[in-house]
Amino acid sequence: MVLALVACSTFAYAQKGKTVKLFDGKTTKGWHSWHDTKVNGWHVMDGVLMTHGGSGDLISDNEFEDFELTFDFKAAPKGNSGVIYKVLETPEATSSYMSGPEYQIIDDKNYPQPIKDVQKTAANYDMQVPNDLTAVKPAGEWNTGKILVKDNHVEHWLNGKKVVEYEYGSTDWQVMVAKSKFASWEFAKAHAKGKIALQDHGDMVSFKNIKIKELQ
Repeated sequence: MVLALVACSTFAYAQKGKTVKLFDGKTTKGWHSWHDTKVNGWHVMDGVLMTHGGSGDLISDNEFEDFELTFDFKAAPKGNSGVIYKVLETPEATSSYMSGPEYQIIDDKNYPQPIKDVQKTAANYDMQVPNDLTAVKPAGEWNTGKILVKDNHVEHWLNGKKVVEYEYGSTDWQVMVAKSKFASWEFAKAHAKGKIALQDHGDMVSFKNIKIKELQ
């Protein structure tokens, strides 16, 4: 029965309170490309979900509100990506990051353009700097990320260390938004739930062991 639920795009709701696979390690079931009904460009090889760039963001079929999401990720040298949550896939939205916070993934050391600390791996992108810039492993090596969302309290974890913490929708959050590039976007309107996006920033990026637990 558990295997059948994992294979279904609605398994996360059926298993509320339990950790389930959001990526089954074999297929792209439960996902679709941005503003599409099928998956374009992303593929699975040896238990790894990846894109070589130019495929567009990969979006979960389901929305999530309170959850714990864990995932292993590997950015290519000089690469850039991210995991975006609370995504609203509305017809007028041109990209996933316009509506949801982003757990940044990037080659901190060798990205070809200058980046600020607020743009480094596990940052609350363009909002908060990770409190430990040494927690990330070099590009080309596997890292483990975790995003926790519970009653608007959000945490980003990287390789076992909590590196970001904030209260979504709070006054402090609104101040950060107003100072960011998101001030006039859908991002600035706090909302309870949304989809999860794996960002294709035009570079090769790999994910595996993507699991989620919906919190009660």
